[in-house]
Amino acid sequence: MTDKLEKINELIQKIDGSGSDSEWDAIEELRRICGDQLPQYLLDYFQRSSQWKVRVTCVYHAIRYARRNEFAITLGKVAIKDKSKIVRYRGCMLLAYSLRKDVIPFLRQALKEVPLNSREDVIATIDAIENENHHFFVDRNHSGKVTLNIN
Repeated sequence: MTDKLEKINELIQKIDGSGSDSEWDAIEELRRICGDQLPQYLLDYFQRSSQWKVRVTCVYHAIRYARRNEFAITLGKVAIKDKSKIVRYRGCMLLAYSLRKDVIPFLRQALKEVPLNSREDVIATIDAIENENHHFFVDRNHSGKVTLNIN
């Protein structure tokens, strides 16, 4: 294993879903090291984790890449089918932020498969994409008073 991959794996292990300073520091360093390839590592870690807090954190940190990285889109799709409602919610948020019309057929199918308590999130994701406005994921009444800011 190269030094870079060892460092990436070391930092990925610090993603524990706690929101701690050490977790945020690890994410910042991962962004510097990996650049736009970070979602690939987050997807891999997501798929290996049995802890919902870790999975939701992986999705959260991939959102910013959703408009330019296929691994982020894949992570969003996998997250929508997760057993945890909050992970499904973040997966929807990621796909809403992507504004990718090509995921609408996937979302329409997911609407038939997700638990009842996540259907409104999937509907809001479709609405945001169809209206080309990611804010509609959180501004479900289209009031213009609620925004979804991604850093």
